[in-house]
Amino acid sequence: MASPTDPMNRRRSERVVLQMRIKVIAEDVERRPRQEEALTLIVNAHGGLLKMKLDVHVGQSMRLVNPQNNVEQNCLVVRVEDTSPEFYSVAFEFDQPNSKFWPVVFPPSDWGARRS
Repeated sequence: MASPTDPMNRRRSERVVLQMRIKVIAEDVERRPRQEEALTLIVNAHGGLLKMKLDVHVGQSMRLVNPQNNVEQNCLVVRVEDTSPEFYSVAFEFDQPNSKFWPVVFPPSDWGARRS
């Protein structure tokens, strides 16, 4: 099990489990523009993790559209895992942090259980 102090486990903003439909606009492997409805799994102010059918690659740009408020946000694919025959798990990072993109309120960084 990885340690919480391991740099690979550090996050710049609080992660929130959130499953919501989101529109993804990206190019397919033949560089044709595609749109897909994807499902978020985990989000934060800097990006998140979603599952989608479109095959994308690390370093690829995508545009996300939040259907609840029609806010659009550019992002970059940072990890792709082929976790199922039906979809890919895609980790992405916003080009600019945007805590207002998601329909959640992120807790302050000092919010946590007190240690005795």
